[in-house]
Amino acid sequence: MDNPLLDAMLRHADPAQVPGLARFFKSGPGQYGEGDKFLGIKVPVTREVVKKCWKQTGFPQLEECLASEYHEVRLSGLLCLVETFAHARRDPALQRHCVDFYLAHTDRINNWDLVDLSCYPLLGVWLLDKDRTPLYELARNGKTLWEQRIGIVSTMTFIRHGQLDDTFAIADILLHHPHDLIHKATGWLLREAGKRDPRALTDFLELRYRTMPRTMLRYAIERFPEALRRRYLLRDDTPDR
Repeated sequence: MDNPLLDAMLRHADPAQVPGLARFFKSGPGQYGEGDKFLGIKVPVTREVVKKCWKQTGFPQLEECLASEYHEVRLSGLLCLVETFAHARRDPALQRHCVDFYLAHTDRINNWDLVDLSCYPLLGVWLLDKDRTPLYELARNGKTLWEQRIGIVSTMTFIRHGQLDDTFAIADILLHHPHDLIHKATGWLLREAGKRDPRALTDFLELRYRTMPRTMLRYAIERFPEALRRRYLLRDDTPDR
């Protein structure tokens, strides 16, 4: 089977970049990306390859890329899938196939960049006018922290359309998750929701900031005035005057 995407990615391998990427994505023993392998390809280069190859990349080729041991090849497959989905606006059946394919391969979406660069332009867009239960299921019952991260990060699309309720509701589900990468993602999405509606974010935090993981709280309040940030970080019950 010809696979122009895979062939192009392999041609761009840069061994000199491998050690830095392996460190950045925490692929060492006991780290969250343990055992992942790299070709040494930066994201802008991957995007250029995808731009040239996505039209020639069908689902069998995507399957092969997502099965790859190389992180960047899996990313290229996901970005191609996003392109296919985005260009199928007049073909709901193809879009649905893209979504089903995505959800059937979440075991290959196994680092934060693979989640963050694929989930909301695909799954989030698909669910804009549909029942969002799949995201709640991923957040509650995801088999991996990456599936749970998909649950919250996919709501970025809703935020960009002024729909904030799901972000707050899923953040509540993940409020006491044990992993720092979920704390960061949840705090990030709360911060983005707060850009749209600062009052909604402060209302959410007032009931939860005393027990939220500190990293989540820090991310959520990054844009707050200094006095209010200090009050939250000190877990101070005294309202600002």
